[in-house]
Amino acid sequence: MRVALLAPCFWPEVRRGGERLVYDLAMGLDARGHDPALITSHSGGYRRGREFGMEIERVPRLPSRRLARRRYEDHLAHVPFSYLALRRGEPDIAHAFYPTDALAAQRWSERGGGPWLMTYLGIPHRLGMSNRRMRVELFQRACARAGAVVAISETAADGFRRWFGIEPRVIPPGIDLSTFRPCVERSEAPTIYCAAAAEEPRKRVGLLVEALALVRRSRPDATLVLDRPADPALAHALSQPGVELRDHPLDDATLARAYSSAWVSALPSVSDAFGLVLAEALACGTPAVGTDHGAIPEVVDRPEIGRLFGGEGPEPLAQALLEALALAEDPGTASACRARAGDLSRERSAEAYERLYRELLR
Repeated sequence: MRVALLAPCFWPEVRRGGERLVYDLAMGLDARGHDPALITSHSGGYRRGREFGMEIERVPRLPSRRLARRRYEDHLAHVPFSYLALRRGEPDIAHAFYPTDALAAQRWSERGGGPWLMTYLGIPHRLGMSNRRMRVELFQRACARAGAVVAISETAADGFRRWFGIEPRVIPPGIDLSTFRPCVERSEAPTIYCAAAAEEPRKRVGLLVEALALVRRSRPDATLVLDRPADPALAHALSQPGVELRDHPLDDATLARAYSSAWVSALPSVSDAFGLVLAEALACGTPAVGTDHGAIPEVVDRPEIGRLFGGEGPEPLAQALLEALALAEDPGTASACRARAGDLSRERSAEAYERLYRELLR
């Protein structure tokens, strides 16, 4: 079947978990014999071609500074062009990953197109969504009119139920287990890798740097590897003893090597709807450390593969890191991590979406 995937941004402009989810779903659908194509926006003119191994149609994103000043919802300026792309492409089904893209999918469906659905990539929270004009309204409209609404974790599904009275489907993201696998020897010194963007306050990378100082009291040779932020001032602030800043891996093979060489992968962020970077690390045989709230406990769901921590200070995080470093020295840990990641393969995720698509197409 021809599947149109709609997302407001994509690589190389933005590299987050949401863009990774869209890519892995496209690859999973392609492997199952379907024809996925991504409709996304960028600041340039119209462009269509094959990028990153998939068909991508990039539509113009008009300047939206006036909308931003008036605190309107993000990602509104490209919607008419995405609708036109749907009309041209004539897919069997449209799959939106943001409420504004749902506007294009809904209009296409109501004007002779096929069914559509929306996957929401965050944890819905009415108060948290009220900081932008129209955000709540667009979300509710999409949920009311879509053929199906998908949450990416049980934690996110609870947000749908609690704040909006909506019962979503739950389909976790999938990981490419052929790429994310143990591929290099573990580093000699105990190494902690954090793939989160330091620029995002919610990721709490600064807390991880504070915790490292406590870890080094017991493991003086411990190193924390971070992706170098673009802001020189932030990079300087993070450059504490034991911290190594590296350029962000731009390809999956390099990222897999970073996970594989680390002893531990850490993600101290709050309110994560899934925690994809920890799942990728587990696939590489590396134990994970994350917070005990949000959806992280759904990924790090057993003590054999990592540790969870609570609280706001660095002490609980440091203790979790020390325990995970010790866990990494257990010969059975890598296989336990890999086995857990097997439950989160992109084949399983693509198969679940395929079943949902077929249900909507009946």
